[in-house]
Amino acid sequence: MKGDDDYRGLGWAHGALTVQRLGAMLAPVTFLLADGRQVSPMHVAPWSHEPEAEALPGILRKLRGEWPCLPFGYSVPADGWPENWARVMGPPEPDEEIHGHCSNHDWAWCDSTGGALSLMLAYPQGSPVERVERTITPDPSGPAIDIEFKVVVRRACRLPIGLHPVFRLPGETGAATLELGCFDHGRTYPHDVEPGAALFARNETFADLTSVPARAGGVVDASHVPLAADTEELLQIDGLDGSVALANRAEGYRVKLSWQKEHFPSLLLWYSNRGRKAAPWNGRHVAIGIEPICSPFGLGPATALADNPIAQSGTATALEFLPERPFVTRYRIEASAL
Repeated sequence: MKGDDDYRGLGWAHGALTVQRLGAMLAPVTFLLADGRQVSPMHVAPWSHEPEAEALPGILRKLRGEWPCLPFGYSVPADGWPENWARVMGPPEPDEEIHGHCSNHDWAWCDSTGGALSLMLAYPQGSPVERVERTITPDPSGPAIDIEFKVVVRRACRLPIGLHPVFRLPGETGAATLELGCFDHGRTYPHDVEPGAALFARNETFADLTSVPARAGGVVDASHVPLAADTEELLQIDGLDGSVALANRAEGYRVKLSWQKEHFPSLLLWYSNRGRKAAPWNGRHVAIGIEPICSPFGLGPATALADNPIAQSGTATALEFLPERPFVTRYRIEASAL
């Protein structure tokens, strides 16, 4: 049963936001643009208020908006994967949780100034992570939110880490555009994200988001969303400059995400496009995840620490954490009129 303190909100001259304790997830968010219009770019899963959702894993129960993941990803069986991936993939740990402990549990509110919301979560005693902290601060000068994520560890470790913003999409096919700028290369997923819902060719590279190799041959324009096909897909983009934007042409606004590229050298694009038919998805989930990561896709700690193909190419897939030096990263979500 949810209590009165499971959600907190902030309003400022340029918008309003809500944060929930579960996963410390940020949404809904409303930005007031310079031209006076209000826009709400963050996604909220359609089942989040359904009674059946209470039985779901923590990360899915009230899935919404943006949150941090440590360790990022989850382990999957190596059967059927390309050899250069299968040989480095390990089984899940007994206590492994999808996208880490912080994605699945209620955080605690911390004291903060009137212009910010802060939360903290202690990790289980057996984890190398002692605690994580998160502060969400609206920009008093405009329609933007600054976020800080801090990690304190008990002992030195290397872990995959990611941020997990999920953005709402318009109803019309292709009515929003992903604006990535220049990048080194992109990779398609080396297997199927969802059986029977594949769109992209397995384990291929590409240089332009408008020309992603397709499973059926030819290429797919993956820059315009939502996609026409019912699909569930992932693309990993390496070598971005630390910023990306989503231009929602149907609603006349752009939302921009910027992050510290030295912490997150890759970007994971999660195309959730009616591809998952089982509950709670029920073929109705349409959103785009735009996720800065230091991880090989979302393949879990064992693969991230191994000599996987992405690490072999020179892109880090895990970060080093030290007890004497807490890790702090900062990132920003902002909106503007098109």
